[in-house]
Amino acid sequence: MTIRTAAAAFAMLGAAVIATPATAQETLRFMTGPQGGAWVPIAGALKNIWESAMPGLTVQTLPGAGVANVRGIGANRAQVAFGNSISTVDGIAGRAPFPEAVSNVCNIGSLYPQWFQVIALADSGINSIEDMRGRPIALQPRGNTAEVVTQHILQAAGMRYSDVRASFQSSYTDAVGLLRDGHAQVFTLGTTIPASAVMDLASARQMRIIDLSRYVDKMREINPGYQGAPLPANTYPQQEGTPTQITYTAHLITNCDRNPDQVYQMVKLLWDNVGTLRNIVAAMRDSTPATGGADIGVPMHPGAARFYQEAASR
Repeated sequence: MTIRTAAAAFAMLGAAVIATPATAQETLRFMTGPQGGAWVPIAGALKNIWESAMPGLTVQTLPGAGVANVRGIGANRAQVAFGNSISTVDGIAGRAPFPEAVSNVCNIGSLYPQWFQVIALADSGINSIEDMRGRPIALQPRGNTAEVVTQHILQAAGMRYSDVRASFQSSYTDAVGLLRDGHAQVFTLGTTIPASAVMDLASARQMRIIDLSRYVDKMREINPGYQGAPLPANTYPQQEGTPTQITYTAHLITNCDRNPDQVYQMVKLLWDNVGTLRNIVAAMRDSTPATGGADIGVPMHPGAARFYQEAASR
């Protein structure tokens, strides 16, 4: 759904949705991501922004992950959540890892590019995905987008979990702990750059960033939302050159049937305070309402569409 068609739908939806007064007491459940990623601090900032400007609104932040968040919104276990474009599109289409199509999930704005990164200990001898065969790797629980991307990068190399010694960790912090203690040799993550978890590892161990350029075409065959991009020079200590990593888009989602006036206000507050978010996540330095309203294959909520249409006409 484009912004134009979503804006047209806004008028019809407005008659069907009973607006909640701005002063009504309401708690919004906000699903975030694993500790060590960017979604937790961004959610904390948005919670403060929304609660300060919207009387009666309380925002409860909850742990989450890309795939789990889409399911949470679809089942109304949460009212706002972070998502990743690749997994949100798969959820709406009912493609794996979703057992069936997820409904009532709408976009309210793209935030920044996500970077899927593969980090190995320097003394592991691992220079490619194929070199991970038989090795201990740390990754996120099933339901985390980075875990799904890990499956895909293994598939692109002609491998699967049975070819490695996979250890599913509850956070990036825990994954780094395994590498720091020598219990794993590789970890994968999908977040902003520079990732605090990678910086923590670099302060404790010699590490290597695996170049993924040879897998980009295969990854795009699996999901056309994947892109390959060179990691900017000097993103991390010990980084050599600009190794290619896999990118996709981080965005915010909500229930499609939420009050359009409330969603409009939330989106407006987000972009009115984008400077605060940029101070938390450098990846948002180039983010604007124009990039926020881009079509990423996920229907735009009518309230958000109204904001982006107005922003484009100013």
